[in-house]
Amino acid sequence: MALLNLPDGELYYEVHGSGPPLVFAHGLGGGFLSWWQQVPHFRKRFSCVVFSHRGFAPSRDGSGQGPRRFVDDLDALLQHLHVDDVRLVGQSMGGWSCLGYALRRPEKVRALVMACTTGQVTTPEIDAAINRLRGRATAAFMKGVHPAAGERMVRDQPAMHELYRGMDILGGADKRAIRDVLLGMRTVTARDLEGFEVPTLCMTSDEDFVCAPDSVAHLARMLVGGRFIKVPETGHSIYWERPALFNQLVDEFLDSVE
Repeated sequence: MALLNLPDGELYYEVHGSGPPLVFAHGLGGGFLSWWQQVPHFRKRFSCVVFSHRGFAPSRDGSGQGPRRFVDDLDALLQHLHVDDVRLVGQSMGGWSCLGYALRRPEKVRALVMACTTGQVTTPEIDAAINRLRGRATAAFMKGVHPAAGERMVRDQPAMHELYRGMDILGGADKRAIRDVLLGMRTVTARDLEGFEVPTLCMTSDEDFVCAPDSVAHLARMLVGGRFIKVPETGHSIYWERPALFNQLVDEFLDSVE
């Protein structure tokens, strides 16, 4: 457990286990605790790094820049840890951080997992898929369903839904403002991805109404090293709702690129 002092804030992080570095970047409703079902599994053979993005407790954002500094922060954290060969797992919002870092320093990234996210990528196909979901998240909230969990979790795993909702509240960030900034950062085009050869697993789920499954499939097709998996009967947070399957899929992917 440690705090990395930044020029304009602090980044809380933890390192568990030993072996090649494996970094997890959480989504809008999470924090470093999001990965409580992944760390015990992966720390057996990886150095698992979890952190809270700036503005998400207990990290601190003194700049007001929020997501605009996420890639800089991840870069600073990996330099601080002397990491030159990393595997990245980005969930939803975390995809902005991980893809952004991989685009900046592709020579340092061994593998990338984009879980229920297209990050900052924009294409007509991705934009159309995202637009088809407009209003679904608000409608879910009105029914007492956290969009990142989904109706199936409420029905089948109510305790896990309640735990996720509580973790989201403890994060303490201004989620609406952050979401608006993230949407404005969707500026990476197909041309920007030309020559991007980092092996990338694009994972989605058939009941995700936060990040359209079709958009994730399109991202996978755009990438030279892209692979695509759709998990059935699952909402936006596969890692939380189906942890054993998520861990297995990530394990198999990492094994294939080592």
